Amino acid sequence: MYYAICAIAGLLIGGIVCWFVSAGIASKKALEKKEQEDATTVGTAQNRAKEIIEDAEKQAEAKKREASVEIKEESIRAKKELDRETKARNNELAQYEQRVFKKEETLDRKIESFEKKEQKIAAKELELDRLKTELASAREEQVQELEKISGLTSEQAKEYLIKTVEDEVKHETAVMIKNMETKAKEEADKKAKEIVVSAIQKTAADHVAEVAITVVQLPSDEMKGRIIGREGRNIRTLETLTGVDLIIDDTPEAVVLSGFDPVRREVARIALERLIVDGRIHPARIEEMVEKAQKEVDQSIRDAGEAACLETGVHNVHPELIKLLGRMKFRFSYGQNALKHSVEVSLLAGQLAGELGLDVRIAKRAGLLHDIGKAIDQDMEGTHVQIGVDLCKKYKESAVVLNAVEAHHGDVEPQSLIACIVQAADAISAARPGARRETLETYTTRLKQLEEISGSFKGVDKTFAIQAGREVRVMVVPEQITDDEMVLLARDISKKIETELEYPGMIKVNVIRESRVTDYAK
Repeated sequence: MYYAICAIAGLLIGGIVCWFVSAGIASKKALEKKEQEDATTVGTAQNRAKEIIEDAEKQAEAKKREASVEIKEESIRAKKELDRETKARNNELAQYEQRVFKKEETLDRKIESFEKKEQKIAAKELELDRLKTELASAREEQVQELEKISGLTSEQAKEYLIKTVEDEVKHETAVMIKNMETKAKEEADKKAKEIVVSAIQKTAADHVAEVAITVVQLPSDEMKGRIIGREGRNIRTLETLTGVDLIIDDTPEAVVLSGFDPVRREVARIALERLIVDGRIHPARIEEMVEKAQKEVDQSIRDAGEAACLETGVHNVHPELIKLLGRMKFRFSYGQNALKHSVEVSLLAGQLAGELGLDVRIAKRAGLLHDIGKAIDQDMEGTHVQIGVDLCKKYKESAVVLNAVEAHHGDVEPQSLIACIVQAADAISAARPGARRETLETYTTRLKQLEEISGSFKGVDKTFAIQAGREVRVMVVPEQITDDEMVLLARDISKKIETELEYPGMIKVNVIRESRVTDYAK
């Protein structure tokens, strides 16, 4: 049994070994066959690649020959083109050289001609120098002969001739200036009078305005004690609330209100008059009346501004400007009411603009607002002109109005005829009789300056300011000033007065030359 199993196991093992050996042999044969086939295939591919490489080399050689032929042909064509261009350029250069040669020949001929002319000119200059020398010699001989005949040297004769010519020129200049001034004045005066008179006759203005301190009339002198109150408490209350001084003196049935601000004086006047009518005068009642008076004055200011705009026909004015115009009702300049003056200037400017064919509406507006700065110039620093310009800028007035406001006193140059018209209207309103008054000191100072300016010129003997400073008479020394020089002297004095003196209206300069001979019969 044991041996049988071993025999079977041996057979199985032998079978398995035989199978593996046969499988290996078969696999090796297959591998060798495959290697033989692969070797055959590689040989065939190498032969094919060799053939392809040979064909490519043949084609490349053919392409190379073709490219070489094309390059040769292109080179031949380029050479032919270059030869053609070179030939054309050579032809152009030859033509240019020919033209240059011709120009050089022409230039040579001209230079030769100029040289000949220069030689002729040099010869003429030598001849001219010789003639000049002969002429100078002849002139010198002539001058010496004239000096012998006249008995004067050449310098003396020259001075005499210059003086004679100067006198003639002075005479002719004086006559010409006088004729031109006379003609210009006649024409200008005629035209100006027509325009100004036409404007003035259409404008009515008050000649009297309230300028003094305010006086309140009392029903009796007993009222003074009630106004003063116990230990002066009533008068102190009124003065404190209004900022105005009450002057109670021996003046019968009157109380004087004194204050630099006319608006405050007006508030105090209204409050005091109402207290007098009411009869109940005590601090509480005074405070109530002052408050009511303040409101009434504010309303009066607005009404006055609106009335001024309505009277002049100026519309679309800013409410603040209207209020400022109303404040000018209580502002005075040299005794002239500022609001009435502005209304008058507005109307005059409108009439003048109408006569000259300008914009009447703009002229009236500029005239009405030209002194607007005076409404608050006591409360702000700066001139009323600058304050007025700032106000007009603030409330969007036009450039024409701004320039008219700024130029109405000559601070800047007027840039339009409207500004010139406002200047003229302002001067007319200020210079009319009764419009303004000046202090005695200012008046006498101006007269003294007028005489000093007139007497500062050479040849002036005496000067007299007459006609309230509107005329100056100048007495000259007859031996130093001739009749012709009088015209020039009067003009020089007028120019100096215009430059150095400020005055309203116009000043007449009257130059007088008088010669007297006195003898006695014995």
